[in-house]
Amino acid sequence: MISMRPFGITRRAYSTSNITVDALVYGSYGKPSDVLKWHSYKLPALTANTLHVKFLASPINPADVNQVQGAYPFKPPFRSLGDQDSTPYAVGGNEGVAEVIAVGDQVQGIQVGDHVLPNPGFGTWRNFASGAANDFQVLPKRKNVSIIQEATLSVNPCTAYRMLKDFVPLQPGDYVIQNGANSAVGQSVIQLAKAWGLNTINVIRDRPNLDELKQSLEQLGATHVLTEEMLRSHDTKTLIKQWGSPKLGLNCVGGKAATEMARHLKANGQYVTYGAMARAPLALPASLLIFKNLSFHGFWMTRWTDTHNAQERATMVEDLLDLMDQDKLNEVAWTRVNWEAKDVVTAVEQGIQGYGSGKQIILFD
Repeated sequence: MISMRPFGITRRAYSTSNITVDALVYGSYGKPSDVLKWHSYKLPALTANTLHVKFLASPINPADVNQVQGAYPFKPPFRSLGDQDSTPYAVGGNEGVAEVIAVGDQVQGIQVGDHVLPNPGFGTWRNFASGAANDFQVLPKRKNVSIIQEATLSVNPCTAYRMLKDFVPLQPGDYVIQNGANSAVGQSVIQLAKAWGLNTINVIRDRPNLDELKQSLEQLGATHVLTEEMLRSHDTKTLIKQWGSPKLGLNCVGGKAATEMARHLKANGQYVTYGAMARAPLALPASLLIFKNLSFHGFWMTRWTDTHNAQERATMVEDLLDLMDQDKLNEVAWTRVNWEAKDVVTAVEQGIQGYGSGKQIILFD
């Protein structure tokens, strides 16, 4: 048996030898309700170089659904998870937070009781897991940060953080324009911009509760909120020039509205696409390239993680946790998903169809 010492000094003994893991897995790609299945297996024995974790919360993101469908560029490997069933599976989910419950003697820098983020592709739709130290990132402890904030940290806030940091040097008072402003990334952009003294022009689609949504975004710190229809008007073009033409545009929609947004960038501006919710291509008039010298980029958080070192990621996560701790980056609106096969599969299907109120998050008992 691996000896463990108490937290902070030595690692305490914690029996994980008889734990059964329940996981939502898939062995082929397809419609989630057809390919997802509940799979139970014995937690692998702790070794000197591994740790055991208990998952606390895990979101259901659109990318997770696309991954099950086989439509996402990053595909985790199928492999056997337990000795009773040798069928190769992938565990669903890419984001979540877990608590360390046992640590092997040769693992350094991780203690029992630490909260950790798994690497992309690890598989978070399961209640327990075993892994190596480099499968996880330890979260610095912050008094005022909730489990929900930890569980939803690694995708949307990190995406917003990198796009605001990496494409153009922004100074306090500068303007950023974005569409999909009510999305999880959009709300993070608004709050980060406010914390850093930046102004935001936030574009949303018209809807019955427009005034209510506009007010909620302004409460987060949005400088201006416009509809796609307003963005096309001549008066708005004049207004944006008066406010200060944006240096940076962030696009998660695509289609004609995204093209229109690009027209409002100042000369030499940077335009970043990180999604395509309208499922329509982004058409670029030659004038934006020739006369305004705009630059167009794509951004994918998974690629950034693959091409940057652990210390860079740790610095970013610590910055975000500090803002959360100071109430400058709020918990997302969310709905609970119970850790039961039927409930999770239903939630995944709802995610495809756009139902539900706020981000759907599995809470593990």
